[in-house]
Amino acid sequence: MFETFSILTLQQYWWIIISVLGSLLVFMMFVQGGQTLIYTLGKTDTERSMIINTLGRKWEITFTTLVTFGGAFFASFPLFYSTSFGGAYWVWMAILFAFIIQAISYEYRSKANNFLGKRTFETFLFINGALGTILIGTAVGTFFNGAMFSMNKLNITQIYDSAISRWMTPTHGLEAVLNFHNVALGLSVFFLARVLGILYIVNSVNDDNILARSRKQMWYNAVPFLVFFLYFVIHLLLKQGFAYNPETGEVFMEPYKYFNNLIQMPLVLVTFLAGVVLVLAGIARFVFCRSLKGIWLSGAGTFLAVLALFLIAGLNNTAFYPSLYNLQQSLTIENSSSSHYTLTAMSYVSLFVPVVITYIFFVWRAINNKPIEKADLEEKDSHIY
Repeated sequence: MFETFSILTLQQYWWIIISVLGSLLVFMMFVQGGQTLIYTLGKTDTERSMIINTLGRKWEITFTTLVTFGGAFFASFPLFYSTSFGGAYWVWMAILFAFIIQAISYEYRSKANNFLGKRTFETFLFINGALGTILIGTAVGTFFNGAMFSMNKLNITQIYDSAISRWMTPTHGLEAVLNFHNVALGLSVFFLARVLGILYIVNSVNDDNILARSRKQMWYNAVPFLVFFLYFVIHLLLKQGFAYNPETGEVFMEPYKYFNNLIQMPLVLVTFLAGVVLVLAGIARFVFCRSLKGIWLSGAGTFLAVLALFLIAGLNNTAFYPSLYNLQQSLTIENSSSSHYTLTAMSYVSLFVPVVITYIFFVWRAINNKPIEKADLEEKDSHIY
């Protein structure tokens, strides 16, 4: 089946797969958002333990989604992987460090011989929640604002220096924080993760004190999320974008490129608008209707809105990783992908993605069959984080 697809069709197919995985990752970051609220929502050791243990049920899924996202990017668009991960390594090393200390914290926080104390590992969880969300959001912002790298495939013919891509600043990716539009997306992801974290915690923890604090904290996080998100989206729709001519490969600046992408891909526009409405509906359902099921609306909305943003970043003849050093060396889905053979082989593997998603859904329901209560922490047979 996939053998009959053109190389462009396979490239577009795999950009959609990447977009789906990226959207799932942002949704699953409610774990990171919840970790930044441990001391805000939990005022006693028991309350904090309930929050950490309900988040601990899901942290491995988030980590696995991140690894899958990175692996799929490497396999389908290896030139981006080598350019970004190999050049902007300070950013990715910081993200990797944040996720390493998360894994260590869940593993050792409640160990009998924990000489560092619970508070140390709880601090690590906060660092992971803040650093992981902001840096990943800021890194994705470079899809729309560009990065300082050069790319020349002829370098592979050089004997002593065959690197195709080179980073052109000594800060190796950290300069992305100097662009406020990048940072605005990072802060949007941070506050959105906290909003989703609140919605997940109230849905999975049975405690009146935590619930009361959550209603107050929702205002403190939903409002800044909306401010930063609206700034990012409005600026994105009004700015020039990085387009390319599919016939010649020439990259050029197009006014209102990302707005045009939404208009020219109406299904993506509907997806984005539906996502935004669902996110707001989940928040409103919790704040005004006192419902504890808002995570499902806001979670679905997060997936759809982020999916649309990924799609307008790489489809419709758009350079998804622009080079600010040399515009013509920007990366597109056409000049950075694997071969037709590799994409075809991986496409058959991708048919198992719905099976994996279904498995995650049923495992989620099995683990969260009832909210955590104080008594659950006292059971001898239960695993305590």
